[in-house]
Amino acid sequence: MTDTHRTASAAPRTGSAPTAGEEPVGELVQRATEQLTDLVRGEMRLARAEMTEKGKRFGKGGGLFGGAGVLGFVTLQALVATAIAALAVPLPVWAAALIVTGVLAAATGVAALAGRKQVRSAGRPAPQQTIDNVKADVAEIKESAQR
Repeated sequence: MTDTHRTASAAPRTGSAPTAGEEPVGELVQRATEQLTDLVRGEMRLARAEMTEKGKRFGKGGGLFGGAGVLGFVTLQALVATAIAALAVPLPVWAAALIVTGVLAAATGVAALAGRKQVRSAGRPAPQQTIDNVKADVAEIKESAQR
């Protein structure tokens, strides 16, 4: 009886990809360069997406904050007029206006400090996730190069 079936190991290797030990160095370098280029492009896409998302959030927050500021300013004007009128009953008008001005100055200082705290807590407008990924990629490449 003759064996009419060839096994995979007995098949001729013409046209098939060489195994890892048989690939030429130039081809390995070319493939590594392509992979590195793809990796950098992917990280750039991630950075762009991350910065776009952060920009949208800062934009929406800034717009809402601005609108609230305008409404607050109009409300404050009405409140100031009311407070001066109320204090002008027992005091001279100038004294009532001076007291209200002092209270408003103190409130302005408190609001400015609170706003500064909020801006600082927002963090740097940098693509932190992308930075972390690139650092990890560089570490991996260095480790692979040393092997």
